[in-house]
Amino acid sequence: MKSGGRRKDAAVGDHLTAHVHALAALEHALAHSPGELRALLENVQQALQEAMDERQLALRRYAALFDAVPDPVSILSESGVVLDLNKAGVRAYGRPREEIVGQPIELLNPDLPGDHLDPVWEALHRGETYVIEVTNMRGDGSRFPVEVHSAGFEHQGEHCIVAVARDLSSRWQAESRYRLLMESIDKGVILFDRQLRVVSANPAAHRILGTAGNGGSLQAMLAPEDWISVDEHGHPLTREQWPASVSLQSGRIVRSTIVGLYHRPRGRMIWISTTNVPVYGNGRDAPDHVFALFSDITELKRNNTLFDRAQSLAHIGGWEWDRGLQRLYLTDEATRILGQALPMRDMAELLECLRLDDRSQLQQALLDVIDKQVSFELELQGQRSDGHSFWVRMIGEAEAGDVDAARIAGTVQDITARKQAEETLRIQARTDPLTGIMNRDAVLNDLATRMANPTHCRVAVLYIDLDRFKIVNDLLGHNAGDELLIDATRRIATAIGTEGLLARFGGDEFLVVCDTRDQADQPEQLAEAITRAFSTPFRFGADEFPVTTSIGIARAPQDGLRPQQLIQNADIAMYDCKRRSRNGWQVFSPELAQRQHDRLQIESRLHRALDDDEFHLVYQPQVNLHSGQLIAAEALIRWRNTQLGELRPDIFIGHAENTGDIVRIGLWVLREACQQVRRWQDDGLGIVRVAVNVSYRQFVGEDLARHVRAVLDEFHLPGSALELEFTERVLIEDAPDTLRTFARLREMGVLLTIDDFGEGYSALNYLRRLPIHGLKLSQLFVEGVPGNRSDVAVCEAVCGIARSLGLGLVAEGIESEAQRQFLQTLGVSVGQGFLFAPGLAPDEFARRLALRARVAVGSAQQ
Repeated sequence: MKSGGRRKDAAVGDHLTAHVHALAALEHALAHSPGELRALLENVQQALQEAMDERQLALRRYAALFDAVPDPVSILSESGVVLDLNKAGVRAYGRPREEIVGQPIELLNPDLPGDHLDPVWEALHRGETYVIEVTNMRGDGSRFPVEVHSAGFEHQGEHCIVAVARDLSSRWQAESRYRLLMESIDKGVILFDRQLRVVSANPAAHRILGTAGNGGSLQAMLAPEDWISVDEHGHPLTREQWPASVSLQSGRIVRSTIVGLYHRPRGRMIWISTTNVPVYGNGRDAPDHVFALFSDITELKRNNTLFDRAQSLAHIGGWEWDRGLQRLYLTDEATRILGQALPMRDMAELLECLRLDDRSQLQQALLDVIDKQVSFELELQGQRSDGHSFWVRMIGEAEAGDVDAARIAGTVQDITARKQAEETLRIQARTDPLTGIMNRDAVLNDLATRMANPTHCRVAVLYIDLDRFKIVNDLLGHNAGDELLIDATRRIATAIGTEGLLARFGGDEFLVVCDTRDQADQPEQLAEAITRAFSTPFRFGADEFPVTTSIGIARAPQDGLRPQQLIQNADIAMYDCKRRSRNGWQVFSPELAQRQHDRLQIESRLHRALDDDEFHLVYQPQVNLHSGQLIAAEALIRWRNTQLGELRPDIFIGHAENTGDIVRIGLWVLREACQQVRRWQDDGLGIVRVAVNVSYRQFVGEDLARHVRAVLDEFHLPGSALELEFTERVLIEDAPDTLRTFARLREMGVLLTIDDFGEGYSALNYLRRLPIHGLKLSQLFVEGVPGNRSDVAVCEAVCGIARSLGLGLVAEGIESEAQRQFLQTLGVSVGQGFLFAPGLAPDEFARRLALRARVAVGSAQQ
C-alpha cells in the first residue's frame, strides 16, 4: 500500500522535474536563436518561471493552513491509503509522518472492518459529511476515542477523503465520573418522563424501593395501582399531587417533601424525603423530564414521636435546668447539637463550651429569668469537642406559676448552617465570584470609609483596564476570557503586594486603592510594577496574546472628595492613556477633565445634529487605476456645527457609536446617498454606484436589510447602485442575524465590502462564509507603500486573499503616483484618494460625471 503515497510524491516530482528540464531547454534555445525568436522564447521562459513560483507558493499556503488545524487531519485516497497528515496528527498518533503516509488507515485504527469505507462513500456521494466515533491507536499501542468527521473532494481527477478526528477522551471521562457518582451516592435518583415513566434509576433507588437483587423492573414496581401515597401527616396523595407531578406542571424545583409509600403486594411501608428537579430540553419552555432525588427516612419516622421527628428535622433539641438540684437535662438532639464528648450535667458545663462574650450574655439572661420572670431568646456561638464551631438559638423561660424560677426550660436550635450561609453571603456580597477579590460595592464602601475625613485623607486610586481583552474574549470564547481575568488578577496582586487594595470594578476593569501619606509617589510606583507584570504575553495552548494595561491615577483630596468623583477622574486619565498609546499609565490633571468635558459637549450636540440638519455628504471618486476613469463614489459624511465648526468623521463617528446615535445617522446617510444617485440619474448622468459606510450597530440593532429595501424602492434604484462598506467588527460581533442580513442584501444586488481590511482581527473563516463581494485595503497600509516593507507585505497578503477568494479589491488613501503604480502592479484595479480627488460636493461630482460622459462620447465617435 505504500506505493500509492510514493506515486503521489513521484507525480509532484515529475511535474517539477519537467518544468526544470523545460527551463534548461529554453536556456539552450535562447543561446542559439535569432533576435525575434529569442524575444519570444524569453517571454515563454518568464511565464514558465512564474508558473513554477505560483505553484510553490500555493504548496506553501496549503502546508501552512493544513498544519494550523489543531485537530488531527488526514487526507485519504479512495481506497483508504493515507496521502497526507498534518502536524496535529503526528503529535496525536505518536508516530513519525513517514511511518503513516502511504499506509492504510487501518494502521491508525486496527479495529475497522474491511468494508468500513462503504458507508463513508455512500454519505459523501449524497453530499453529506460522514461522522463516526471510533478508537484510534498511538504508536505506543495505547488507544483513545475520537469523533471523526469525513468529507470528500477531488484532487487531480481522483476522489479523496479529508478526515478530521476530535479527541473524546475528556468527554468519556466526564461521562464515567457522572456514572460513578450516580452509582456511589446513597440518595436514590430516578429520571421520569412527562408520563412519569422511569427513564433511568441509580442503585440506591432500587435498594430503597426494594427492587435490588430480585431482578424486578423499577417501572413495573412503580405501577400506580400497587402503591398508596400519603403526605407527612398521613393524608392520601393523588397522582397529580406527587412531588414529581407538581415539579413537571409548575416547572419549578419541589424541595424536601416527606412522602409515605405503602406497597400493597408486599405490605411494606417506607418513608422518603424527596426533592424533585425539572429538566428542560433544548429550546423548550416546559420541562420534559424530572429528576427525583430521595432518601429513606423510614427509621426516623419509626423511632420518634411526631414531635420528636419535627424537632429532629428542624435541628431543635430541648433542655431544662433544675436550679434546686443544680442539674441540667438535655434531649438527645440537644446533646448532638452541642457536640460535647462528655455528658453535660450542669449549666456551668454548658456555659464553658460557649464563646466568652456569649457566656456572659447567657448568664445575664438566666439572672433576668430568675429576678424578672422574663423569657429570653439568644443566638450564641460555641465550640464542640471536635474543634468545630457551632451557632445555636437558645430560648428559655420559667414554667408558669414557678415564682422562684426553680426550673428554667427551653429549646436549643442548631443555626450553624444558617450562620455559615449568612457569612458566605456577606463574603460573596463583597467578593467577585470569578477572581475572588473585592467587588465594586466592597471597594466603594472601603474607599468611602477612608475618605470620610477629607482633611486627613491621603489616598490614591489606580483605574486599570486590560488592553486587547475583547479580542481574546471574542476569538477564543468566554472561558478563555475568564482564564485571562484570573491570571490578570494574580499578576496585579503580585505586583502591588501589600501596598494596595485590589478590586474588580467590572468586566476587564480593576481598581487599586493605596495610601499616599508616607510615600507620595506610591501610585506611580505601583503603576510601573503592574505595567511590568504584563510584559509577558498570555498563553492559550500554543498561542500567545500580548495583553497589556492602561492605568489612570487620581489622588484625594485634590482630584476628588468623594469615591465616585475620584474614580471618575482616574477613569478619565485611564481613557486618555488608552487613547494615546496604551500599555502605560497617566496621572489625572484638570486638562484631561477639560478634554472629557469637550467630548461630552460633542456627544450632547451630536445627539441633536440630525434634527438640526447639520450633516451633509461629500462624494470621493473611485477610479480605475489603469485608465483613471471615474467608476463609482464613496459617500463621506461631514458635520457643520455652529459652535464646533466643521468636523470630520474621525472626530465624531466614534462618539456616535458609543452613544448609539450612529444608527439614526447611518440611516440618514443611506437615504441621502440614494436620493443623490436618483438626482444624478434624473439629470442624465446615469446611475453611479455609491458606497456607504455601515456601522456594526446597524447590524445588531436594526433591521438593516428592510431599511435598504425601503430606500431603494423609494428612489426606484436597483441594488447595484448601492455598495455597503462595513468594518471587520461586524464579523467579530457575529450577531445571530448577521448571515441572514448579508444574504438578503446580496439578493437585492447590493454590493458588500469589508472596509479597512487588515486593521481588525476577523477570522478568515468568515470571509469564506459571508456572501461578500470585495475588500477595501486600508489607508493605514497604503500610505507606507512602496517604501515600507511591512506595509508592502500586508498589501501583498490582502491582495492574495482577495484574489484567492474571488473578491474585488479597492485601495483607499492613494496620494502619490508611486502608490498608484505599485498597487496597479499588485492587481488592484480600483482606488480612491487625494491623488484623484478629495470628497466633492454633489455639484462638483456631477460636473466630473458630465465630463466623463463627454469624453466617452468623443471616444466613441472617433
